[in-house]
Amino acid sequence: MYDGPFCVLSLVDNRAFLRLSFRVLEHDPSQGDIRNFLADFKARLDARGLAVRGVTTDGSDLYPEPLHELWPDVPHQVCEFHVLKEITKAVLHALATTRKELRNRIPKKPRGRPRQTERAQSRKAARQQQQVSELFEHRHLFVRHRLTADQKKTLQRITRGLAPLRRLRSIMEEVYRLFDRRCRTETALARLARLRRRVSHFKRLGRALDKLSSPNLEKALTFLDDKLLPATSNAVERSNRRYRKAQRSIYSVRTAEHIGQRIALDMQRDQQAPDRAQTTKVLHQARSATEKLQQ
Repeated sequence: MYDGPFCVLSLVDNRAFLRLSFRVLEHDPSQGDIRNFLADFKARLDARGLAVRGVTTDGSDLYPEPLHELWPDVPHQVCEFHVLKEITKAVLHALATTRKELRNRIPKKPRGRPRQTERAQSRKAARQQQQVSELFEHRHLFVRHRLTADQKKTLQRITRGLAPLRRLRSIMEEVYRLFDRRCRTETALARLARLRRRVSHFKRLGRALDKLSSPNLEKALTFLDDKLLPATSNAVERSNRRYRKAQRSIYSVRTAEHIGQRIALDMQRDQQAPDRAQTTKVLHQARSATEKLQQ
């Protein structure tokens, strides 16, 4: 997580959603920083007789080499959310390019009221402009995971005569199918290979298809063979959101010392949460028993 000149490295238990370790840097992280951070954590695990069963990270190039050095046999999962985010961003970029091309094809209207011979051309230009506007208004339909029956009809209507955009939506549906927990990694990789061969013929779609060749997409399918391995790094993102929320209410969290103190306090509260919940439960039970005796 980046915060101005600072960078916070975090290790979070993705099963219990608890931050295990952190380090505040006053510069952009390097592979050496990542290696030292992970090696320190590994030493503490070894001292307790614990082992890592799986690692989930985003698609940064800083992680693979240190992870392979420290845990060569542990599966490394790239966060599904980050991979899909890059693909959907590229799809929306391809859609914006198509809209721009369609807009440039619309003939400019002459000034004044159209003549009798120009009315048909004026109506055609109005329909083209309407289509461009609807493609922008309903652009989310091209990257949405599941569509309702009405949304499917809308998508069919606004893409009438635009075969590349319909292919773009079908490709997005195939990408979502890759992450179906009901199939194995081997099956998903076979689907991915077929999808790459299929889209290799669609040169017109451009950058939207380049993301399908990223090796991170293959690493994002590792979780299919391991039920304990999470598909996303949502636990880290959740802890980062809590930090951002604290920043809005406590402006002094702007130095490396204060950032470390704030995160340490947050970790202490997480550690005490089960005891607080147990205490609250006992107090409620005692109160209920007292009310019954009074009745």
